[in-house]
Amino acid sequence: MPPRSARLARLSRSVTFSACHRLHSKSLSDEENLKLFGKCNNPNGHGHNYKVIVTVRGEIDPISGMVMNLTDLKEYMQEAIMEPLDHKNLDKDVPYFSEVVSTTENVAVFIWDNLQKLLPQGILYKVEVHETEQNVVVYKGEQTIVK
Repeated sequence: MPPRSARLARLSRSVTFSACHRLHSKSLSDEENLKLFGKCNNPNGHGHNYKVIVTVRGEIDPISGMVMNLTDLKEYMQEAIMEPLDHKNLDKDVPYFSEVVSTTENVAVFIWDNLQKLLPQGILYKVEVHETEQNVVVYKGEQTIVK
């Protein structure tokens, strides 16, 4: 019987968390922030029910039939997403956002970085953050070289 080639698959799991934030850059004046961010620059902030979909990629294990144990992925997502972000004021309760504007793009990067510390190396494929039904950010860990 000829050897079977390894099969690659992607496995996704979602969580939902609630958080508030204010889009405001310390590098801009109050007027510039209001012009750039509009109502999202409200001094009292605003909230979202974020949906996050995490996708991992790897070979299907011939013994377990899994790319990764879903129970493990659930626990990693609890630690990387739910514990630091759920029912929090992103700007005041999450140290990362004290210097970084809490856009959905930066929320996705924050989640990616947290998951990278927990997951087996090379398995994380994509983090998808739905701020609303209309606004979605997909981050795959890409970086550019800053010159």
